[in-house]
Amino acid sequence: MELKGKKVMVVGTGISGIGAVDLLNKVGADVILYDGNEKLKKSDVEAKLKSNKAEIVIGECSDELISKVDLLVISPGVPIDSPLVLRFKEAGVLVWGEIELAYNYDKGSVVAITGTNGKTTTTALVGQIIKAYNEKTFVVGNIGNSYTGEVFNTSKDSVTVAEISSFQLETTNEFHPKVSAILNITPDHLNRHHTMECYAETKERVALKQTKDDVCVLNLEDEWLQDFAKKCSASVVYFSSKRKVEVGAYVDGDTIRYTDGVNDKEFLNVHDMKLLGVHNYENVCAAIAMTKAMGIPDELIIREVKNFRAVEHRIEFVATKSGVDYYNDSKGTNPDAAIKAIEAMVKPTILIAGGYDKGSEFDEYINAFGDKVRLMVLLGQTSQKIADTAKKLGFTNYIFANSMEEVVDICAKNAKEGEAVLLSPACASWGMFDNYEQRGEIFKDLVNKLA
Repeated sequence: MELKGKKVMVVGTGISGIGAVDLLNKVGADVILYDGNEKLKKSDVEAKLKSNKAEIVIGECSDELISKVDLLVISPGVPIDSPLVLRFKEAGVLVWGEIELAYNYDKGSVVAITGTNGKTTTTALVGQIIKAYNEKTFVVGNIGNSYTGEVFNTSKDSVTVAEISSFQLETTNEFHPKVSAILNITPDHLNRHHTMECYAETKERVALKQTKDDVCVLNLEDEWLQDFAKKCSASVVYFSSKRKVEVGAYVDGDTIRYTDGVNDKEFLNVHDMKLLGVHNYENVCAAIAMTKAMGIPDELIIREVKNFRAVEHRIEFVATKSGVDYYNDSKGTNPDAAIKAIEAMVKPTILIAGGYDKGSEFDEYINAFGDKVRLMVLLGQTSQKIADTAKKLGFTNYIFANSMEEVVDICAKNAKEGEAVLLSPACASWGMFDNYEQRGEIFKDLVNKLA
């Protein structure tokens, strides 16, 4: 879609919104930057824009303004069923998000990864493998690099590897990856999507425009994805940590293998990798299936998998203090992700839990403790909810804390030599921290300051 000379309103003055304004300036659109927060100062927004131009509107959005807009671009934090967005839809205005906006200008191939958990690790690994084969590879999305900031570097022979959330998929229309993957679908963001059915359907949009010439990689052990495979428009390739698949990558004992349906090849032993836990074996299987679909040589895939290190904030080893190993899994922002981290622990563990309430239930989280979690330290909005669930299920060894400083102090005083401390909160960071990265950085800084 040609946007030169079009009147485009961008909603949100955060990183995503400012990135959208930058792209729209480059293509010659007439930009309005809107934020409903009446407390914002125009001067602060102007400072964010730097050399970019946009008409800044704060507070009320009039019907007259809506009537002038050709396209609405919303940030991921803006729900598509919000009153503002519904007003634009009722006026017949097309609604895009950052992913759709950037894809409109991508000249190369796209590889897209979504799912409830494992996105960041899998995206980083897929990006590393493809970049080792093709220098013109750009890793974008929630992983740190803005798609709108990288898209003008793309070319016919480039590859964009994108980590994409359900919030971003809500606003895709023509987005068409050559290879996509849905890693898993477990309860998350139900305060936004309301039902699991809606959440699953949103994740499935990653393959909406794919055809049989494209590949969609799916987790054979996920019931939602087993159902989706029957109606997926792309050619389905599977991965599994529990059994052999018809076509795809799978774990067989300590070995990861790949089969094309005829030939079955051993790729590597899981102990040759630097990643911990079955969930990471699944991430590696997904990455192998995706990069095989992109035509990357086996030897290169194997080499890069062996060299790959865990991404920051995902079961990241921090330090050993007084014989106690500290791990930062701040990206464990929902119960299923945190369960994976607990399962990866091999020592008696003190678990740090709690944060912003996204509407999750914590029964499975508590049940995953087994004989691994010895003590739980609770922090944030969900503290009491998690404690009540734990008590109901017979786990009563927990302590409440009011700050991350207090949390680390409690852990240091209670942990014994030969044990581990794991920050894997099963909740978002909002309310106490700007994001999960800040939560993890503060935790690491406090741990490193321990005697």
